[in-house]
Amino acid sequence: MIHKTLFPTFLLALVLAIAGCTTTIPNEETVDTSSEPNEVVEAAGLIVIGDISDEPIKKIERHQPLADYLAANLSEYGIGKAEVKIAQDMETMIQWIEDGEVDIYMDSLYPAMIIADATGATPILRRWKKDVAEYHTVFFTRADSELAALEDLTGQIVAFEEPNSTSGYMLPHAFLIEADLNPLEVASISSAVSDDAVGYAFSGEDQNTLQWVISGEAAAGATDNYSYEEVVEESEVELKVLAQTEDVPRGVVIARGDLGDEVISKISSLMMGLVETDEGLEILDTNKTGQFDEFPDGLDLAFERMRELYAMIETAQ
Repeated sequence: MIHKTLFPTFLLALVLAIAGCTTTIPNEETVDTSSEPNEVVEAAGLIVIGDISDEPIKKIERHQPLADYLAANLSEYGIGKAEVKIAQDMETMIQWIEDGEVDIYMDSLYPAMIIADATGATPILRRWKKDVAEYHTVFFTRADSELAALEDLTGQIVAFEEPNSTSGYMLPHAFLIEADLNPLEVASISSAVSDDAVGYAFSGEDQNTLQWVISGEAAAGATDNYSYEEVVEESEVELKVLAQTEDVPRGVVIARGDLGDEVISKISSLMMGLVETDEGLEILDTNKTGQFDEFPDGLDLAFERMRELYAMIETAQ
């Protein structure tokens, strides 16, 4: 949502140059330079970072320093102000990007792909969530469970996180389909499941998934490998891994498609350069980000694979 300030017309600039006037003109009115000091037009354009959360204050505090930094270094494009907008759902974020109200969006690969494909937004960078560049999903159960392999999940219920999660839904769901295990959503964790299917229920968040398995409410769970490793270290209940999926980027950054290649390139350069200064490192720390970098295998590969998994799920339903 970049609104450029008004600049003098070419004719006015020519007349002023002939007159020997070097004052920057904030609008098309004549300025008496004999009595007033030179004035500099403040860039009034706005750059907006968007996020989806039910905790808007926390997210604004996390993203505002980054947004301010971008605005402070984009004046050559008429940008001088920054804002963070928090949506409650994916549909709202899609509408905001389509309407030009959000310029930059960061998320895990699956929701970022959905939003990019719906709006024409451009994937520009990989985001390291804290110090994690890539991650995968782990299927796990209690160590004392009779389950020993992924195939043993038929007739059982697996706890997923929520429908928009990469590691807590998309990856494990597609993995079960590829293994010919017929995943089916059930109404609740206590629902009955036929012997030819693997039931799944949404826990709402990874910590709930882990707790459901530890307490024995769910036969197994699916969560990202870093959350799993943290629980293994802290839990008094011993767990075991049944299977794991492929690795995908931990986070991605997409930019509104009509920002223009030059602006997008500058934004990418600024974000990748944050690791090089003390100010940048502080901004990254506040943003819970280790660094921003380019996709090691190119921009398109990760998104193409996620589209393939998504199509697999859509076809199976």
